[in-house]
Amino acid sequence: MSDPAASDSARRIWVDADACPNVIKDILFRAAERAGIEVTLVANQWIRTPPSRFIHSIQVSGGLDVADSEIVRRVCAGDLVVTADIPLAALVIGKGALALNPRGEMYTADTIAQRLSMRNFMDELRGAGVNTGGPPSLHPRDRQAFANQLDRWLARGNS
Repeated sequence: MSDPAASDSARRIWVDADACPNVIKDILFRAAERAGIEVTLVANQWIRTPPSRFIHSIQVSGGLDVADSEIVRRVCAGDLVVTADIPLAALVIGKGALALNPRGEMYTADTIAQRLSMRNFMDELRGAGVNTGGPPSLHPRDRQAFANQLDRWLARGNS
Protein backbone atom coordinates (compact mmCIF):
# COMPACT_ATOMS: atom_id res chain seq x y z
CA MET A 1 0.00 0.00 0.00
CA SER A 2 1.24 3.50 -0.74
CA ASP A 3 2.49 5.76 2.02
CA PRO A 4 -0.32 8.18 2.90
CA ALA A 5 2.26 10.87 3.66
CA ALA A 6 3.94 10.58 0.25
CA SER A 7 2.03 13.42 -1.42
CA ASP A 8 2.29 16.74 0.38
CA SER A 9 -0.16 18.68 -1.80
CA ALA A 10 -3.39 17.67 -0.09
CA ARG A 11 -4.60 18.06 3.46
CA ARG A 12 -5.12 14.87 5.44
CA ILE A 13 -6.90 13.66 8.52
CA TRP A 14 -4.87 11.75 11.10
CA VAL A 15 -6.68 9.79 13.79
CA ASP A 16 -5.28 8.88 17.20
CA ALA A 17 -7.19 5.65 16.78
CA ASP A 18 -6.47 3.63 19.92
CA ALA A 19 -9.12 5.49 21.94
CA CYS A 20 -11.23 6.98 19.15
CA PRO A 21 -14.86 5.83 19.43
CA ASN A 22 -16.08 3.64 16.56
CA VAL A 23 -18.98 5.99 15.84
CA ILE A 24 -16.47 8.80 15.22
CA LYS A 25 -14.39 6.54 12.96
CA ASP A 26 -17.57 5.79 10.98
CA ILE A 27 -18.20 9.54 10.51
CA LEU A 28 -14.61 9.91 9.30
CA PHE A 29 -14.90 6.97 6.90
CA ARG A 30 -18.03 8.46 5.31
CA ALA A 31 -16.36 11.87 5.07
CA ALA A 32 -13.27 10.38 3.41
CA GLU A 33 -15.39 8.89 0.64
CA ARG A 34 -17.66 11.92 0.28
CA ALA A 35 -14.84 14.49 0.19
CA GLY A 36 -12.12 12.32 -1.35
CA ILE A 37 -9.73 13.10 1.48
CA GLU A 38 -7.18 10.75 3.02
CA VAL A 39 -7.91 9.52 6.53
CA THR A 40 -5.13 7.65 8.31
CA LEU A 41 -5.73 5.84 11.58
CA VAL A 42 -2.64 5.39 13.76
CA ALA A 43 -2.75 2.85 16.59
CA ASN A 44 -0.66 0.29 18.41
CA GLN A 45 -3.20 -2.36 17.57
CA TRP A 46 -4.64 -3.53 14.27
CA ILE A 47 -7.61 -1.37 13.22
CA ARG A 48 -10.23 -2.63 10.81
CA THR A 49 -10.96 -0.17 8.03
CA PRO A 50 -13.37 -0.37 5.13
CA PRO A 51 -11.88 -0.95 1.69
CA SER A 52 -11.15 2.49 0.28
CA ARG A 53 -8.39 4.28 -1.57
CA PHE A 54 -8.81 7.16 0.91
CA ILE A 55 -8.66 5.24 4.21
CA HIS A 56 -5.41 3.87 5.61
CA SER A 57 -4.18 2.53 8.91
CA ILE A 58 -0.73 2.44 10.44
CA GLN A 59 0.03 0.01 13.23
CA VAL A 60 2.90 1.12 15.46
CA SER A 61 4.65 -0.83 18.17
CA GLY A 62 3.19 -0.76 21.65
CA GLY A 63 4.46 1.72 24.18
CA LEU A 64 3.72 5.03 25.74
CA ASP A 65 2.97 7.73 23.14
CA VAL A 66 4.32 5.71 20.19
CA ALA A 67 1.20 6.40 18.09
CA ASP A 68 1.29 10.06 19.13
CA SER A 69 4.93 10.36 18.05
CA GLU A 70 4.12 8.81 14.67
CA ILE A 71 1.30 11.29 14.09
CA VAL A 72 3.53 14.23 15.07
CA ARG A 73 6.26 12.95 12.73
CA ARG A 74 3.90 12.72 9.74
CA VAL A 75 1.46 15.60 10.24
CA CYS A 76 1.76 18.70 8.03
CA ALA A 77 0.47 22.23 8.41
CA GLY A 78 -3.21 22.35 7.47
CA ASP A 79 -3.86 18.70 8.35
CA LEU A 80 -6.50 17.74 10.90
CA VAL A 81 -5.74 15.43 13.83
CA VAL A 82 -8.62 13.75 15.65
CA THR A 83 -7.63 13.15 19.25
CA ALA A 84 -8.76 13.55 22.84
CA ASP A 85 -5.09 13.59 23.91
CA ILE A 86 -4.31 17.17 25.00
CA PRO A 87 -0.48 16.91 24.78
CA LEU A 88 -0.77 15.44 21.26
CA ALA A 89 -3.15 18.24 20.28
CA ALA A 90 -0.64 20.81 21.54
CA LEU A 91 2.19 19.24 19.53
CA VAL A 92 0.26 19.14 16.24
CA ILE A 93 -1.02 22.69 16.72
CA GLY A 94 2.62 23.67 17.14
CA LYS A 95 3.27 22.20 13.67
CA GLY A 96 0.46 24.22 12.10
CA ALA A 97 -2.13 21.44 12.04
CA LEU A 98 -5.55 21.56 13.67
CA ALA A 99 -6.77 19.23 16.40
CA LEU A 100 -10.37 18.12 16.85
CA ASN A 101 -11.65 16.30 19.91
CA PRO A 102 -14.08 13.40 19.20
CA ARG A 103 -16.69 15.39 21.16
CA GLY A 104 -16.50 18.20 18.61
CA GLU A 105 -14.22 20.71 20.32
CA MET A 106 -11.68 22.23 17.94
CA TYR A 107 -8.50 22.88 19.89
CA THR A 108 -6.74 26.10 18.93
CA ALA A 109 -3.52 27.85 19.81
CA ASP A 110 -5.65 30.11 22.03
CA THR A 111 -7.33 27.28 23.99
CA ILE A 112 -4.68 24.57 24.15
CA ALA A 113 -2.61 26.17 26.94
CA GLN A 114 -5.67 26.26 29.20
CA ARG A 115 -6.48 22.64 28.34
CA LEU A 116 -2.91 21.57 29.13
CA SER A 117 -3.04 23.35 32.49
CA MET A 118 -6.34 21.68 33.39
CA ARG A 119 -5.03 18.26 32.31
CA ASN A 120 -1.90 18.68 34.43
CA PHE A 121 -3.98 19.82 37.42
CA MET A 122 -6.23 16.74 37.10
CA ASP A 123 -3.14 14.50 36.86
CA GLU A 124 -1.85 16.03 40.11
CA LEU A 125 -5.18 15.37 41.81
CA ARG A 126 -5.17 11.75 40.64
CA GLY A 127 -1.56 11.42 41.81
CA ALA A 128 -2.68 12.60 45.26
CA GLY A 129 -5.34 9.89 45.36
CA VAL A 130 -8.36 12.01 44.42
CA ASN A 131 -10.89 10.14 42.29
CA THR A 132 -11.59 12.56 39.44
CA GLY A 133 -13.81 10.15 37.52
CA GLY A 134 -13.66 9.66 33.81
CA PRO A 135 -15.22 11.41 30.88
CA PRO A 136 -18.95 10.97 30.34
CA SER A 137 -20.08 8.61 27.60
CA LEU A 138 -20.30 9.98 24.10
CA HIS A 139 -23.71 11.59 23.60
CA PRO A 140 -25.50 12.01 20.26
CA ARG A 141 -24.98 15.79 20.56
CA ASP A 142 -21.20 15.13 20.82
CA ARG A 143 -21.32 13.12 17.59
CA GLN A 144 -23.26 15.92 15.91
CA ALA A 145 -20.80 18.55 17.17
CA PHE A 146 -17.93 16.47 15.81
CA ALA A 147 -19.60 16.03 12.42
CA ASN A 148 -20.34 19.76 12.23
CA GLN A 149 -16.72 20.74 13.00
CA LEU A 150 -15.45 18.18 10.49
CA ASP A 151 -17.77 19.56 7.81
CA ARG A 152 -16.54 23.12 8.53
CA TRP A 153 -12.92 22.00 8.18
CA LEU A 154 -13.67 20.15 4.94
CA ALA A 155 -15.54 23.17 3.53
CA ARG A 156 -12.60 25.50 4.26
CA GLY A 157 -10.36 23.32 2.12
CA ASN A 158 -12.69 23.49 -0.86
CA SER A 159 -13.34 27.22 -0.87
